[in-house]
Amino acid sequence: MKIALNRVNQAVHFEASSELSNVKVNIDGSESIGGEGKGVRPMELVLMALGSCSVFDLTTILQKQRQEIEDIHVEVEGQRREEIPNIFTKIHITFSLKGKIDEIKVQKAAELAVKKYCSVHDMLSAGGVDITYSIKVN
Repeated sequence: MKIALNRVNQAVHFEASSELSNVKVNIDGSESIGGEGKGVRPMELVLMALGSCSVFDLTTILQKQRQEIEDIHVEVEGQRREEIPNIFTKIHITFSLKGKIDEIKVQKAAELAVKKYCSVHDMLSAGGVDITYSIKVN
């Protein structure tokens, strides 16, 4: 896998692209380093990667279990340490699901999705990040 970052302005606004898709992602830094709010910050992308990786796997597992999913909403909240580098120390994922869903099945599916199949989870937890999750149904 390979990505490219192309500079958009004279500050820290970049456009990222991947060899796997034609989608462009705007990335920008904080105001303290010249950011202008024209993109997502890198650490936000880490949380987005964890949330999307987990929910993709969760959705796939629940569909295979023939659960009727009307909607899924995911929130990911990370806590960072004070000293530099300001890495994440704790991350919590909240999955909110609507539909005809068996709560026991969704609990098992979430455990598999987050802790077994999500490669982003494995990379972060191998680095010492404490990752937890909770589930709300309907």
